Amino acid sequence: MLGYTDVSTAPQHIPPEMPQYGEENHIFKMMQNMLEQLLIHQPSDPIQFMISHLQLDNDDVPKIIILGPPASGKTTIAMWLCKHLNSNLLSVENLMANEASSLAAGARWHYQKTKTVPSMLLARMVKERLQQEDCVRRGWILDGIPETREQALMVQTLGITPRHVIVLNAPDTVLIERNLGKRVDPQTGEIYHTTFDWPPESEVQDRLVVPAGISALETAQKLLEHHRNIARILPSYRKVLKAISADQPCVDVFYQALTYVQTSHRSNAPFTPRVLLCGPMGSGKSLQAALLAQKYGLINVCCGQLLKEAVADESSLGGLIQPFLEKGVAVPDSIIVKVLSHRLSRQDCVQKGWVLHGFPRDLDQAHMLHSLGPKPNRVFFLNVPFDSVIERLTLRRTDPVTGERYHLMYKPPPTMEIQARLLQNPKDAEEQVKLKMDLFYQNSAELEEFYGQAITLNGDQDPYTVFEYIESGIINPLPKKVP
Repeated sequence: MLGYTDVSTAPQHIPPEMPQYGEENHIFKMMQNMLEQLLIHQPSDPIQFMISHLQLDNDDVPKIIILGPPASGKTTIAMWLCKHLNSNLLSVENLMANEASSLAAGARWHYQKTKTVPSMLLARMVKERLQQEDCVRRGWILDGIPETREQALMVQTLGITPRHVIVLNAPDTVLIERNLGKRVDPQTGEIYHTTFDWPPESEVQDRLVVPAGISALETAQKLLEHHRNIARILPSYRKVLKAISADQPCVDVFYQALTYVQTSHRSNAPFTPRVLLCGPMGSGKSLQAALLAQKYGLINVCCGQLLKEAVADESSLGGLIQPFLEKGVAVPDSIIVKVLSHRLSRQDCVQKGWVLHGFPRDLDQAHMLHSLGPKPNRVFFLNVPFDSVIERLTLRRTDPVTGERYHLMYKPPPTMEIQARLLQNPKDAEEQVKLKMDLFYQNSAELEEFYGQAITLNGDQDPYTVFEYIESGIINPLPKKVP
């Protein structure tokens, strides 16, 4: 009788190219976005809908909501972001001004009667505008929409989901005082302030007007209404929310907002870290690699140790490596790459991920590593000043009797007897350290350029502080490059 085998429990060999392809092409995110759009729009022909969605290639366009109380500067920040990101600004005012829309005509009629726009009508106007070509291609920024919990729910019901929501806040006293100085250019819609942002051109100054509803009493009433509403709106956007203090120069608020909207949120996509640590000898690469391996189960791949293990295993590659190690000369790159390729393609590295250090040390080696297949998806450069490296390495000593390692400054020997017999590794001599430091920094600029998404860290601080920075760089998505 043939035995039954459950293939789902059998060891699965995953080629390293598979997860790498998925990460590089954002396959998980692409499928997640398509599924989301399918469920929202429920098209009669799902296949054609998905093809059209992929052809749009607009999953990364800005989708931003900016909220805040009166006089917080949300319209100014929204306009600046719109110009910087080449996107489209949507407000209640410009939505109602759309002469080609019957919805806008209805909104204008309601506004003339009641000074408000019904929530469902506003949500439908937003959806109608977002379906136009410029919003589809270049994204959108909603200025002050939604204003109420009801509007937030209706906007969500229509499938309008922002990627970033910015909420500005400041003390009421500051906002009331700021609102009193507000002026508007009726030609451009630009907002100015008599104290903080007065236009230098006299012709602009002459045409500025005082907007309605900015008295202290009117502002206080609007602030009270805002506080009631905002507390009920924010839970809808908790995962994509960023609060920024508006009680600071407008330029500072803008750059904080810009930094946030250029970040990516954590993805639910499976992620296998392939970490490369670069830095001069003494920069702490080995310690950081050990900490990462201990906490996250990554395979610690030290290039030098890998060569020694190949010799100890008496493999064919080990036989080629041994003469170079015995003579104390560099092992040829072609041999190192073969050893690395064999190690990084093993199943534990594919499944758990790895942290590599000791290779590459120059641009040629980086190109060789790139050709192997399993490329690093996080690269860190640990920068340490020359004097700190000299202090770290040249004061290291070893007790030949016990094998214990000491450092004359950070971990001195307990007795004079032990100190008298300590030995220094020839590699830690100051001349050798200077030579290797010079060699690393000669090549580091080219390496940093090759790894354009690399993160540079100050390695001259507490090792656990350095580890926290590295950990954050692995857990969080890589930041977008600011244009």
